[in-house]
Amino acid sequence: MEAVPARARVYIACVAVAALICLLPLPGVRTPWWAVALLAALYAGCERAARSRFVGLSHPAGTFYPVLLAGAFLLPPPAAALVAVPGALLSHVEQRPVALRRIWRAAQLVLGVWAAARVHQGLGGRDAVVAGDCPCALAPAGAAVLTFCLVLALLDGGRLAVGLGAPSTPLRQWRRTPVRRAWRGLVARSLAPIAVHGLAGLMMAVLWRSPYGPVAALLVLLPMCVSWWAFAQSHRERAAHQATIRALVQAVDIKDGYTRGHSERVGQASMMIARELGMDDERVEVLRFAGILHDVGKLGVPTRLLRKDGPLTPEERRVIELHPEYGHEMVRGIGFLGEARAAVLHHHERLDGSGYPYGLVGRQIPESARVVAVADAFDAMTSTRSYSRARPVAVALAELERCAGSQFDPVMVAALAQAVGRAGWHPAVTADDARPPRAAEPAAPAASRPGAHG
Repeated sequence: MEAVPARARVYIACVAVAALICLLPLPGVRTPWWAVALLAALYAGCERAARSRFVGLSHPAGTFYPVLLAGAFLLPPPAAALVAVPGALLSHVEQRPVALRRIWRAAQLVLGVWAAARVHQGLGGRDAVVAGDCPCALAPAGAAVLTFCLVLALLDGGRLAVGLGAPSTPLRQWRRTPVRRAWRGLVARSLAPIAVHGLAGLMMAVLWRSPYGPVAALLVLLPMCVSWWAFAQSHRERAAHQATIRALVQAVDIKDGYTRGHSERVGQASMMIARELGMDDERVEVLRFAGILHDVGKLGVPTRLLRKDGPLTPEERRVIELHPEYGHEMVRGIGFLGEARAAVLHHHERLDGSGYPYGLVGRQIPESARVVAVADAFDAMTSTRSYSRARPVAVALAELERCAGSQFDPVMVAALAQAVGRAGWHPAVTADDARPPRAAEPAAPAASRPGAHG
């Protein structure tokens, strides 16, 4: 396991110092400590419940931001920021270093809540909450929620830029995200759920100040708990689908031993192309799945054909060319795959219309399939197969460029060349043993043989 990079430790230390500065005015601020204690205990309890075995995983958009935002609407900024500290420091953390991750989470939430409370107070939101004037309270609350979201996104982007892996990733994967991509999509992904949490926090704050008191305010959390639990279950279902995908890929690797590891590398190359094209992170992930699953239809092809050493007959080739349709039928029920399903079906189409299964031409071929086609051919050429030796990366890229416009999309080929030029590529031997190439097949380039790059 690798040590945390020094730049990441410095970044966390700076954020933690800024958080402490936000809390320093507490002794001189008139604070309802019983409210701080109640909200802090409530948030800490929600943090623990969110990571219980009953739930199974934590909410990706934050555990119970309504409690933190209610504190921002009710309390002075330093006191509101203090609400997040006990829950963040006592929360369950699976990855190491536990202490560093807890400090980061606490400091990030302190800064976010403090900034939200400052904006809310500066816009006169507390007076509207005390008066129970919901229409007048909406604008300051909205500004506070937006500030909270922006601060969290700003800090998270900085974390990615310095190479501090996300809490959900193993610590061995310390990788710096390029600065131009570190903040991409962070606000867009989190603004909607945080806005919903902010509305619930505003309802809590108004009820807290009403004659019904804190007990009525706590009732707001009941529907939030139900919706949050349902959302968590949907993520568990997604995790189950991903486990199914892994099992399918492993089955393909076992069945077609000559291409073991090919699917994972095609997924990696597809992801590199998608990032080079500037796609958002969610779509990049979908295209990674598309690359991983592109050959899953081989499970429906007789093993004797996949492992045949001699040349294929026309009838045998037609059977193998059915694997995209088999694969599409296998994954069509997995809803979150989205456009990855089209890539599975069409990754053997060619721009000139001579591909299969439907002979689509040019832009008729889905973009995801054009990405996977290039990634598939590239890995096939840079890996040793039973019928060909691995080619150098430069030679493989030159072959793709030669076939660009007729077989491959030139935009995708250029994106892969740029990505490989920047990050490099490490081809691997995928066959169990290094057999000599078949005498019947090496005459044609790997990228131009029908079905050779699948």
